[in-house]
Amino acid sequence: MPGQKARISLTSTESTKLEEVCMQIKMIAEKTGVALRGPVPLPTKRLRVPCRKSPDGEGTETIDHWEMRIHKRLIDLDASDRALRQLMRISVPDGVHIEIVLKS
Repeated sequence: MPGQKARISLTSTESTKLEEVCMQIKMIAEKTGVALRGPVPLPTKRLRVPCRKSPDGEGTETIDHWEMRIHKRLIDLDASDRALRQLMRISVPDGVHIEIVLKS
């Protein structure tokens, strides 16, 4: 497979878990001697939901703003069989979504 690359996209609402998975991928790249680019931080998506504090509708209109942040990282690495096999064995915590796309 000469010239093939794997693009790994990671998304999570918790940045600490996301960085943990990125460090595991970096360690695999160092062990196997594969060229690695990244992790590139992409813009954080902020989902905001305004809702009223009082449930009954009485009194002044005070509003709480709830926010969920979605963090994203992109990693490119050369696709060698050994590195990809080790990538499949990574323990991915709950809440971290990983997507691997092979490109030539």
